[in-house]
Amino acid sequence: MLGALLSISLTACGGGFADEGGEGGDTGSIRLLVNITPNLTQDFWEDLVAPFEQANPGVDVVIEAPSGKGVSDTLQQQLAAGDPPDVVETLMADPALAPQLVDLSGEDWVKDTPLVEQAALDGKVYTVGVGEQAQSLVFYNKDAFAEAGVTELPSTLDGMTEAMGKLKAAGYLPLQTAGDFVTGLQLLQLTDPALAADHENWHQDVRDGKTTVGESMLPYLTLYRSWIDQGFIEKNALGLKYPDAETAFLTGKSAMFIMGSWFTATEAKADKDFEVGVFPAPVAAGQDSPGAQGATMAAPYMVMKATEHRNLATRLVEWLVTDEKAVAAQLAQDGNFRTGVEREFTPLEQDVQKILDEAPGKVAQGEGYGDSTLPRGFGAAWNTEVQGLYIGHTPEAVAQAVDSWVSSHS
Repeated sequence: MLGALLSISLTACGGGFADEGGEGGDTGSIRLLVNITPNLTQDFWEDLVAPFEQANPGVDVVIEAPSGKGVSDTLQQQLAAGDPPDVVETLMADPALAPQLVDLSGEDWVKDTPLVEQAALDGKVYTVGVGEQAQSLVFYNKDAFAEAGVTELPSTLDGMTEAMGKLKAAGYLPLQTAGDFVTGLQLLQLTDPALAADHENWHQDVRDGKTTVGESMLPYLTLYRSWIDQGFIEKNALGLKYPDAETAFLTGKSAMFIMGSWFTATEAKADKDFEVGVFPAPVAAGQDSPGAQGATMAAPYMVMKATEHRNLATRLVEWLVTDEKAVAAQLAQDGNFRTGVEREFTPLEQDVQKILDEAPGKVAQGEGYGDSTLPRGFGAAWNTEVQGLYIGHTPEAVAQAVDSWVSSHS
């Protein structure tokens, strides 16, 4: 199924640590806290780690699904209870979490992992990942665009608004969204290219006081609110879950869906009667198109310092991010990408790879990563405030509330 894979090798184990306490032996149980999604199921994770267990007799990798709202919430609960897992997937290290993590900087294998330098904190590596996720993508129903007479893919936000009007007139819901985490995430994904044109390092500019989240996002909050008011977005969308939004788009009920590259994996499995296309998130008027692509580390892993099996946990993480088959399986399962990896691409994945290749740059998404981050919890707070637009809050009120949250958590 897969062609030539990575030109990387799996080494038997990681190097030593400056503080070897709790390094443990070569056998035992390793708890791996992971994200569970429609693509990343419990069965997927169990199957993924099975070869590592087979190659290491006496090792049992215990897959833990989030017990709270997500991985972050669950980890905080476990830390508070004094019972953290050995390895955590999904989260990025930040200054608050770093003291709880093993410094992997001395490991030779980390240097060739994706975005590792960008994710470093004060030059130290706490997070390593499998690949990259493209974030600023707009997936669209090609039949809907043709029926609505949208002959050119929007390159500006004004052009996207114009296309929405045509799509609504043709009987389509122009833009699919949902509640859960989707609402705020989509708006950040959509605005990454435009924000990057004005603030090359937006997260750092916010931290340095050169701008605020509210000030820089107010024009886009205003635009988004106008889309709600015009019926371009379903006003009752907050009642939908993320899988419901995917289904609505893939059954032809809506014309566009803003989402990260992992959506390509869902699209490939869907039974649909139209072709899905993708274009990069538009920029603001007067900005160069295409803009920078929002990007995040795909499948990031961290080793918890409290582990009693530090060497074994580190070997597991090394295997997850360097073993050819393990890397390829994770990339394919969640629609992610990695330079130097060759695998079977769907047509839609090929289009996403082209967008990544042609992007003039890549910018951090969401809370950011490495030394350029917003306070932990920003994503959830931002999502809550953006959802206020659906219940009558003004863009100005949302902008002010977000700035107040950032100020109180900085």
